[in-house]
Amino acid sequence: MSLFQAADILLPDVGDMALWPVVACDQFTSQPEYWDEVREKVGDSPSSYHLILPEAELPASPERVAAIHSAMKDYLEKDLFREYKNAYVYVERTQMDGSVRRGLVGAVDLEGYDYSEGSSSPIRATERTVVERIPPRRAVREGAHLELPHVLMLCDDAEQTLIEPLAQKKGQLPRLYSVDLMLGGGHVSGWLVQGEEAVLLDRRLDSYTRSHASLPFAVGDGNHSLATAKACYEAMKQAHPAQDFSRHPARYVLVELENIHDPALRFEPVHRLVKGTDVPRLLERLTADCGAEEGYPVGWFSGSCGPSGGDGSGTIRLDRSRASLALGVLQSWLDEYLAHNPGEIDYIHGADVLNRLAAEKDSVGFLLPPIDKGQFFRWIVSEGVLPRKTFSMGHAQEKRYYFEARRIGG
Repeated sequence: MSLFQAADILLPDVGDMALWPVVACDQFTSQPEYWDEVREKVGDSPSSYHLILPEAELPASPERVAAIHSAMKDYLEKDLFREYKNAYVYVERTQMDGSVRRGLVGAVDLEGYDYSEGSSSPIRATERTVVERIPPRRAVREGAHLELPHVLMLCDDAEQTLIEPLAQKKGQLPRLYSVDLMLGGGHVSGWLVQGEEAVLLDRRLDSYTRSHASLPFAVGDGNHSLATAKACYEAMKQAHPAQDFSRHPARYVLVELENIHDPALRFEPVHRLVKGTDVPRLLERLTADCGAEEGYPVGWFSGSCGPSGGDGSGTIRLDRSRASLALGVLQSWLDEYLAHNPGEIDYIHGADVLNRLAAEKDSVGFLLPPIDKGQFFRWIVSEGVLPRKTFSMGHAQEKRYYFEARRIGG
């Protein structure tokens, strides 16, 4: 079984390529104005925006899902894509600070992936999957003609044998696209890896997978999208037990593979925002239940906890004996507290955004520390999945943008 392999990849053949790629659907969930601006920029032009469902727009009506499916069918009927058979795409992403992050687009085999806690599968979730987040995504994938995944998968390639050799050869590879990404997303370029170069890459992938048998690949971003594809695939197998699914399109998902040792790949903490809550009571109970003098320091800010109800800030030290990460203590406690008290939690990228949102009435933000990416694979092997939304691979604008696509039905 080849866990990561070439695929029949579709790329848009449109006039204005700058309007095609939009950022991953699970970004800017507390900033609907971002998606309003995307919608205004795109208009009726061909764009991946018309083929995805931003989480900021949930809950989605059946009409919204039907419109996505209709747009997919329309784009295919208008021959809006060019197909590259049995190919990979080498990707370079220029980030906001000018650094270049490298990746490789190919297909992952869902037979090798398991998102359940305690899994020992060769492709593994790194954060706990919230199954309640799957149904809206599943509504889009079931009945879809195309997939446009935003999954970023990680390899532990310290010797830089997989992706980095392609960077040295990109001058010899056909360039497929080079475009500025909208709203501060930086720049992205892609090169075709096909034929002899794909064969050589397959050999390197096989060697890497055998030498990293305990955990060759881990999901960095987009686990819920991958989990949705897995749920759809398993349901399909269950409904058709006699069918051969060995080469069925539903068995595979396009992802972008990145090397965790790439210096341009940064792990940013994902902060916590609690809205619509009694902030003084929440902070009092958190301190009473989880406070410890030598605990993990976690900063907080609120627009509802200072003198006369104004701005307030401080640091809470959380008991280290409760979990091996500060977030593990905080998330577990928040889940229990909010199950019995008013409040809604959100996951925020960037300290500046957190402070702005936490300044709103009855809101409080918790500033989380980063985790060490150098210990990441060892952690997953020894400890299992991290708490949900522990880290982000870069800032929100640096997430994967939808570009490549693949036929899955219709």
